[in-house]
Amino acid sequence: MRVVRLGSAKAAANELALSPSALSRRVAALEDFTGKRLFTRQHQAMKLTDEGQAFYTAIAPKLEELAEAVEAQIDRGQVLRLHLGVPSLFGGQRLFPRLPELRKLHPRLHIDIDTGAHLEDRVGDTLDAAIILAKEPDPQYYRVQLDHNKVYAITSQALAEELGPVPDEAKLSRQTFLIHQDLPDSLDAWKRAIDLPDLDPASVDRFDSGQLVLEAAAQGLGIAIMHDDHFRRSHDTRLARVYDIEVESPYRYWFVCRPKSLEARPVRIFHEWLLQAGL
Repeated sequence: MRVVRLGSAKAAANELALSPSALSRRVAALEDFTGKRLFTRQHQAMKLTDEGQAFYTAIAPKLEELAEAVEAQIDRGQVLRLHLGVPSLFGGQRLFPRLPELRKLHPRLHIDIDTGAHLEDRVGDTLDAAIILAKEPDPQYYRVQLDHNKVYAITSQALAEELGPVPDEAKLSRQTFLIHQDLPDSLDAWKRAIDLPDLDPASVDRFDSGQLVLEAAAQGLGIAIMHDDHFRRSHDTRLARVYDIEVESPYRYWFVCRPKSLEARPVRIFHEWLLQAGL
């Protein structure tokens, strides 16, 4: 399974504490046993053949079940601990409403939640894995893109009515814009989309909390530049969207971890559930 995941005999051998030649002998023995050529080899790279893919698809779930059964006998009653970094708004809107499902499926999995700053930088150190908001994660990480979003300008119902349905530079230049520190380029993207790239607002206020950005907007303190998903999931009737204009967001939510961390059961459980749950 490591050879399939890593795509490299050398990398798989390192994780298994084997020499490359010892790993090659094990693969050759498996191919002799099955009577199938399972891998193509090119230098250190190893890729599944069509027969190898069919074999892997049939066998991998059984190996996972066996690993779970063995682990359940060895670690009976033992807590599985995951140190997870999560932006607070993602946690409140998307993760926590679904966590009861995860607990029901895996009652031994417990998650320490960290909503602090610089989550990506701490993956592999104080964090086992993280959900981050970024244009593109560091390529050293294993990563999965979780969504694709639009940029919305969001404010109070009263201020939205005052601004009207058509962008007006004079009105907008008197406004305060509210920006999350993880979305610094979203305002420029929105200004270009409304054809006012040189718009100079009265102030741009920055926050490190998505919930506080939305609350400030609901209180009429300014125009929040956020994701469409943040707006919809807030279910806050005090909020309104400013202008009906489509703006592609430069940012996405990603799940990230060190590649080797996927071998750790808590990380693997959460990763597989996250993809199946479609958060």
